[in-house]
Amino acid sequence: MIYIHIPFCKQKCSYCNFHFSTSLNFKDEMLNAMKKEIFLRKEELQKKNLQSLYFGGGTPSILSSDEIKSLIDEVLKYFSFENNIEITLEANPDDLDKNFLKGLADSPINRLSIGTQSFFEADLKLMNRAHTASEAEGSIKRAQDFGFENLSIDLIYGSPTSNLEIWKENLNKTIALEVPHISSYALTVEPKTALENWISKGKVKSPKEDEQNKEFYYLSDFLKDKGFEHYEVSNFAKPGFYSKHNSSYWKYKEYLGIGPSAHSYNGFDIRSWNVANNSQYIKKLNSNTLAKDEEFLSQEDQFNEMIMIGLRTIWGVDLGNLKEKFNDKILEHFQKEIQPKLEEEILIIENNHLKIPEKHWFMADGIASDLFIV
Repeated sequence: MIYIHIPFCKQKCSYCNFHFSTSLNFKDEMLNAMKKEIFLRKEELQKKNLQSLYFGGGTPSILSSDEIKSLIDEVLKYFSFENNIEITLEANPDDLDKNFLKGLADSPINRLSIGTQSFFEADLKLMNRAHTASEAEGSIKRAQDFGFENLSIDLIYGSPTSNLEIWKENLNKTIALEVPHISSYALTVEPKTALENWISKGKVKSPKEDEQNKEFYYLSDFLKDKGFEHYEVSNFAKPGFYSKHNSSYWKYKEYLGIGPSAHSYNGFDIRSWNVANNSQYIKKLNSNTLAKDEEFLSQEDQFNEMIMIGLRTIWGVDLGNLKEKFNDKILEHFQKEIQPKLEEEILIIENNHLKIPEKHWFMADGIASDLFIV
């Protein structure tokens, strides 16, 4: 699978610390550099028949449909697509007008991930989103009108401008719009963001973990009652609408990341990442040089990643795979650390897979980190 990072946005959301630029001055140079990177790295993926292609960011929908098609055409020079390939474009609601959607409908894009975040103006203003509440709803309806049934939306809970009743209304609106996939995250205060600055100065209240906990479990119970499957801590889908791309990450499959700050993984012991600087990235690729660094993942690193990723999903961690992959020292550590959690039923074993019961999923990252080798 391939991930393409589009490092441009109209404006910076108050909670975001991802890599992007609000200047489009070097957009053409960036697209040419990305095409060159695809060419230079075409041999890195063992599997040339792609199951998924994902445009993330940043804001991929800031590009024109023709620019998106040209990147897809570049990928197709060196890779083939499976018949049922999932090609996802992340999009902001304010970009999804009729002309843009018409162009996307004529492209291979078959899945949209829409950055809705909320259907309430107060939430959107706090987050410094570029769209309005009416655009949030209208963009989903327009996408459906243009034939996009495989839709995912992002929703954020636990905002200081929200509460449980507002959260319930957000979820009711989502169900009424018949969206088949939802990615939902607690509002987090990341370093060096506007939100952190506002909270430190007392302009905005800090999110409360106990309220986020309540909203998370309401979300899970509500969506399961509506026919959704809670297949990863932050992801819910109607049957048949799991994200193929993200599921591949969670199953440790190899992937290639194209663009500034994008990460890649060989499926075993090497992770690489591109420089998080647009001008440096373009300069490197213009001289036919890759703008990336890489690290060798030790057995301990691989173990920690497998635990962290696996315990966030309904699949859990395959104990048979664990025994085949790791040495006796790591396995002894593993057995020692999981035993008390098994006794407390914070961890369970089902069909030879280690899992966190769903009632403890809000604390999944903390539970997993207790098992790490440090």
